[in-house]
Amino acid sequence: MNEEQNKEQSVEHFLDLIKRSRRGKFKIYIGMSAGVGKTYRMLLEAQTLMRNGIDVKIGYVETHNRKETVAQLEGLPLIPRRKLFYKGKELEEMDLNAIINLRPEVVIVDELAHSNIEGSKNEKRWQDVMDILNAGINVISAINIQHIESLNEEVEKITGTAINERIPDKVLQMADEVVNIDLTADELIDRLKEGKIYDEKKVPLALNNFFQTERILQLRELALREVAHQVERKIDIEVPKTIKLRPELFLACISTNEASAKIIIRKTARLASYYRSKWYLLYVQTSNESSDKINLASQRHLINNMKLATQLGGEVLKVKNDNIAKTIWETAEKYDITTICLGKPHFKFYQLVMKTAVFTQLLNKMSQTHIDLVILS
Repeated sequence: MNEEQNKEQSVEHFLDLIKRSRRGKFKIYIGMSAGVGKTYRMLLEAQTLMRNGIDVKIGYVETHNRKETVAQLEGLPLIPRRKLFYKGKELEEMDLNAIINLRPEVVIVDELAHSNIEGSKNEKRWQDVMDILNAGINVISAINIQHIESLNEEVEKITGTAINERIPDKVLQMADEVVNIDLTADELIDRLKEGKIYDEKKVPLALNNFFQTERILQLRELALREVAHQVERKIDIEVPKTIKLRPELFLACISTNEASAKIIIRKTARLASYYRSKWYLLYVQTSNESSDKINLASQRHLINNMKLATQLGGEVLKVKNDNIAKTIWETAEKYDITTICLGKPHFKFYQLVMKTAVFTQLLNKMSQTHIDLVILS
């Protein structure tokens, strides 16, 4: 790459930083289904912001005539929707231009996955939100878990219903905050029976279809998992490594010794299960253990043990290197491992490690960090 291209990339990067600093903040409320209280919670927040002197306006909300939600609209300034005719009917849409021209500090935009009427500037409402954010306006929005693109098929299997309106996962990743509005299955069903979600005539049908306990539980799990994932991503990006609470991550180290490898794999998998954490299996292949130097039985056992690790939820790592201890350490650093698991001293693998001078360095390095070493019997 020449000097001119380097300069150009540097300028583009700086411009990108400026744009991001000017961009509005983005908050998304996620729910497992309709009726959990996303719109109500957004309006509650809008009322609090307004009481604190923040210029907040309603860009678009859908109350579905729910009394509690409608009550929260009182006193909040609404930006009138734009009216347009489509296929002979008068319809209403959020007025994107009005929001950008009025430039409130915060705007409430409901139903993020909504498809705009044909002829609108953007095909989807989430694209409207991107325009609002780029104009430097803060946005609070909401979505149900079934509208997230990567979860679409899973949700269809759970509910048996096709979901046509979706948002790309990148929209969630752009959010500065993602908040889960959580209810138990019983609480949600009680809200439905009390007529707080749908008109009373629709309740029996809803109870027989979408609002079944087993379906709600699965959707609730998806919503909790998604928000947890977004929080983890935010921690990775924003929290300095020096103060970050690291999740437990285990590294099981095996050799071609079949019996010891099985023990190490099973015990590490059990530890990882106990901590509900991820774990890796590391096999360091030295030049003495290359495929043309070890017998077929050992090769077969090694392959079977790697399969066993995969079945037990481990991720297999195979590294070619004659310096076993150094490779273990480098792998532990690369994957942010918290616990290294080895076999007992009489195992062949341990003896190989002991023969290398780097093993002493490995122990010294570990003593200066928070990585634990577990010797499994």
